[in-house]
Amino acid sequence: MPLQQALVDEIEVLLRYNLDSTQEGIKVHHTARKELISATQRLHEKGLVDSADGGYLTDLGHEAAEHTQAALRILTSD
Repeated sequence: MPLQQALVDEIEVLLRYNLDSTQEGIKVHHTARKELISATQRLHEKGLVDSADGGYLTDLGHEAAEHTQAALRILTSD
């Protein structure tokens, strides 16, 4: 199953979250790549982040980010 670029962009946004603190969100500025802005808006529509420009992860978003970051660690380990 090939990954669509839009999904890769959403994964990239999820990878930017620091999972060590629930009090730390992100802000995707209007100067960011348009693909990341769109990806963040889609994550908001899916209920994974609490704001269209990033903000904080929802419970579902935190779970998705944990899995995404864990998969990246596994796939990039030696």
